[in-house]
Amino acid sequence: MEMTYRVTGMTCGHCVLSVREEVAEVDGVTAVDVDLDSGRMVVSGAGVDDAAVRAAVEEAGYEVAS
Repeated sequence: MEMTYRVTGMTCGHCVLSVREEVAEVDGVTAVDVDLDSGRMVVSGAGVDDAAVRAAVEEAGYEVAS
């Protein structure tokens, strides 16, 4: 299963790394791809909780655009 999000507030590679690391810790996540230019984040895994992914992005200091 893949879920796509748009993350706002990222300005550099460190931002991307922070988001990737936080989201990778969510139960069921097997891969996280984050594109700085577009803000696009693709999360792959099985049984991944959408609310947990959004909370992980916020924990990293960024927001998921609705």
